[in-house]
Amino acid sequence: MTNAVKILLCDDQPMIHETLREYIEAEGFFCLSAYDGEEALTKYQTEQPDFIVLDLMMPKKSGIDVCRAIRREADTPIIMLTAKGEEIDRILGLELGADDYIVKPFSPREVVARIKVVLRRAREAPRGAQGKQECDGLVFPRLQVNLDRYEVRFDGEIVPCTPKEVELLCKLSSTPGRVWTREQLLNEVWGYDYYGDTRVVDTQIKRLRQKLPANDHWHIRSIYGVGYKFEVRE
Repeated sequence: MTNAVKILLCDDQPMIHETLREYIEAEGFFCLSAYDGEEALTKYQTEQPDFIVLDLMMPKKSGIDVCRAIRREADTPIIMLTAKGEEIDRILGLELGADDYIVKPFSPREVVARIKVVLRRAREAPRGAQGKQECDGLVFPRLQVNLDRYEVRFDGEIVPCTPKEVELLCKLSSTPGRVWTREQLLNEVWGYDYYGDTRVVDTQIKRLRQKLPANDHWHIRSIYGVGYKFEVRE
């Protein structure tokens, strides 16, 4: 058990802990529990878990606040648990760097299956390495994108971006001129289908456009009814 993947389960409902712990530990994982946001951050700091299952609505600190705090210092995989109808907050969670979300009520088997998928992707391509071969130092006039360092620069100055913003820009700019559908970008950047929540792509694109100054050399172009492409102007 000492070498088992350590999963921190953060939720204020004891029944969820009891149910999920049984299924998680049946897979050979080690399960830790936190019942509010402050305890979640404390246990994250002291236990250094390999994976976090994080409820959106918790006492003391919300899952959004916990996710934001963790993402300031680490890329530990995170799955968020959300109640039905919390779509805006769910999208915000993904913007902050959550790897997946699951809507309550859920099947414990589904949670374990999602954990396995995210873990497998993390092992096959460590965070920041997805698409690394084609995005390990892309250079365009006034723009540099480096997924190895998770860094975007404009005119040599670092542009503060979330992990998903860097990955999305990398995916688009690694194939200039190619049109990507929203579904393709969800699959390539987030890893699998988000059940029609393609608006998270639109939100990320909007944020990237706000952060990257307008210029005469390249831009992220919207293709009406389809998706987006990174267009280099001649």
